[in-house]
Amino acid sequence: MNDNQEMFANYPDVLTLENLMEMLQIGKVFAYKLVKDKKVKAIKIGREYKITKESVIKLFNEGVN
Repeated sequence: MNDNQEMFANYPDVLTLENLMEMLQIGKVFAYKLVKDKKVKAIKIGREYKITKESVIKLFNEGVN
C-alpha cells in the first residue's frame, strides 16, 4: 500500500461527492467540475454521484491538468 492509499484508507471504495470534497479539501463547484470533466470515474445513481476511490487516488497521484 502506498502513502496515498494509506492516507485515504478510512474512506469507502465507492465515494459520494461529499467524500470527494473532504478527501481533496475542495469545494462543491470544483468537485462537480472534476466529475463533469471525467477527471474521476463516476456514475450517477438517482440524484447522487458514486465515485471510485481508485480514480481519486489516481487523480491525486497525477495531479489535475
